Amino acid sequence: MSFNDAHAFAFSLATTLMAVIVIFRAGDGTLSVTPASEYDGDLSQIVREIDPFGP
Repeated sequence: MSFNDAHAFAFSLATTLMAVIVIFRAGDGTLSVTPASEYDGDLSQIVREIDPFGP
């Protein structure tokens, strides 16, 4: 998934679920998104966090 696609998906998911979403780089180099509460990977692999309550 490209960064633009991941960002759009993460933003949509964050506003739908009203939860913080992280964009992270998987082991094979691809980007993926998941709710922050469910992410248990390496913190250095997080590319961006989308917070629907933030500025």
